[in-house]
Amino acid sequence: MSGLLNKAERKLGKYAIPHLPLVMLIIYAIGYLMEKINPEIILYLSLNPYAILHGEVWRIISWVLIPPESDNLFLVLIMLYFYYSIGTTLERTWGNFYFNLYIFSGILFTVLGAFCFYGYVMLFGGGAEALALEQLTLGSGNAVPGGSVLFAYSSLMFSTYYINMSIFLAFAATYPDMQVLLMFIIPIKVKVLGVIYAIFLVYEAWEMGVTGLFVIGASLLNFLVFFLMTRKRLRRSPQMRARQRAYRREVHESMNTRTIARHKCAICGRTSEEYPDLEFRFCSKCEGNYEYCQDHLFSHKHIVRNEK
Repeated sequence: MSGLLNKAERKLGKYAIPHLPLVMLIIYAIGYLMEKINPEIILYLSLNPYAILHGEVWRIISWVLIPPESDNLFLVLIMLYFYYSIGTTLERTWGNFYFNLYIFSGILFTVLGAFCFYGYVMLFGGGAEALALEQLTLGSGNAVPGGSVLFAYSSLMFSTYYINMSIFLAFAATYPDMQVLLMFIIPIKVKVLGVIYAIFLVYEAWEMGVTGLFVIGASLLNFLVFFLMTRKRLRRSPQMRARQRAYRREVHESMNTRTIARHKCAICGRTSEEYPDLEFRFCSKCEGNYEYCQDHLFSHKHIVRNEK
């Protein structure tokens, strides 16, 4: 699997989005602005599989505009700066391709989790009859965006909040022995916070019931799948990977700047790259492919192979 990812990086790495944490920050800012202008707009953007299957296909990607929910703007700014900081660190450590892979696979797993939840409800939660009855009890004047109260409000749980939490789990797995100051006072290793974070996610999923199993399970599945696929690569220290990336970059630059001479004199060694005004010719009397510049074309000694 590691070899497959390496091939994918060589072929697709050039398409990776650089500075992706900054892009995510800008997307959140747009989402906050849209929510302030019209708070109900998130109901039209959420990852609602019921609505997607009924024609509102934009929801497959528009849900990433929904920012992490919080009533305290100051806490929101601190949280966004924190995730931007650790996201930038991971991007520098892993490289653009692997960080892009982690984020976009998290988005993909979240979409799959939403549709799995939809399938579960349709199979085991009463199906279309229960949803139709639900709409009838609301009345035609109280219809909600998304076509179903259940999916309209449960879809808001499928957000980038848990993708951000998976970013911290990835950071803890990459830098397990790094120390941070909890509450700016207590020194604690990141791996301990990562374990606490994971336990909190499992507890929250249990408290949320079936919906939480699909919502939070999607983000944890992304974390597990990614690190299983890249475990060999991530065993190397971040410093070693940084040196290897620097070495590959230097080799690539040197290969791009190196030019291969198209013509070279067999006597003086001058080349067409170094002396573009010189003329070069092959000698028809020399046995072998010997080329000479204009100064030695007629003055050289012909090369003849020894005859037995």
